Amino acid sequence: MDSIDLDVLKTCDAWLSAGRRCQLVTVIKTWGSSPRPIGATLGVCEDGAVVGSVSGGCIEDDLIARVRAGGVALALPEVVSYGISADEAHRFGLPCGGTIELSIEPLTGDSRIRELLERLASGELVERRVLLASGAVTLSSASAGAVVSVEDGVLTTVHGPRWRLFIIGAGPLSRFLAQVASGMDYRVVVCDPREEYRSGWNLPGVELVHTMPDDLVIEARLDARSAVVALTHDPKLDDLALMEALKSDAFYVGAIGSRLNNEKRRERLKLFDLDETHLARLHGPIGIYIGSKTPSEIAISIMAEMTAVKNGVPQHLLVPHAAAPQPAVSAACAVLAA
Repeated sequence: MDSIDLDVLKTCDAWLSAGRRCQLVTVIKTWGSSPRPIGATLGVCEDGAVVGSVSGGCIEDDLIARVRAGGVALALPEVVSYGISADEAHRFGLPCGGTIELSIEPLTGDSRIRELLERLASGELVERRVLLASGAVTLSSASAGAVVSVEDGVLTTVHGPRWRLFIIGAGPLSRFLAQVASGMDYRVVVCDPREEYRSGWNLPGVELVHTMPDDLVIEARLDARSAVVALTHDPKLDDLALMEALKSDAFYVGAIGSRLNNEKRRERLKLFDLDETHLARLHGPIGIYIGSKTPSEIAISIMAEMTAVKNGVPQHLLVPHAAAPQPAVSAACAVLAA
């Protein structure tokens, strides 16, 4: 499943291959409220066709009108601003006080869009640098912390899977979680050494490996843009991944299971040299409470919690699944359980 901005690059490449002129518009800076994040892109073809979004509608209308009136007239990239005044903010539909700065780059065969797509297809995080004075483009591998910027006449954009998700287990829940995460621009790797689970797996764009989970986590060199989710219910697999992930820089580490099973898991992990600081990082039972029951609903719950953690949402604003209200137990059940 392609992200919006990857679809922009693919569509622009198709336009160029068909001999059509087009331009790539990128959000490079925002002030105040803004409907689209820095790095969001829009492709505009010479006939006014568009793909992607930089504002949610109104700025797109202005960009399309300019192209329809004069074609793709730019010879070199330029930087423009929208929403500087209150009147402009109202005209372009920006929230009160919102300002957005865009780069508009006319694309050609020398823009290296095809090469960029080939490198993205291999899972690489790529830094694309455009010299504004000439339009010359260079590509290089980017670090996980690379950001969009304009400095000293050079526009730098970052493309690729900036976030990584490693899922332990190839069951039905893993399938739904992988699909949702892929759509949110994560590079997803599913690990399951069990052949009976791997044999029916077929999810384009998601890598499936059969190594042992702890080996995968060590080899992945988890950073602050990585997450690990253990979903097998098998301690021999889940715990191996967790004991390495909890000692890493991963921003999120979670495990499926009931409150009781997660309490037992924490006791087991203490035997692997993990202290209370490490264990406090474990999200388990995993996800936030949304009353989820089905695999697809649980996947949404997990991604919601991951997203909240990634975005720095304070814990007191969330209701983790671990804090979910328990169903009432009837008197008859209570007698049987005694």
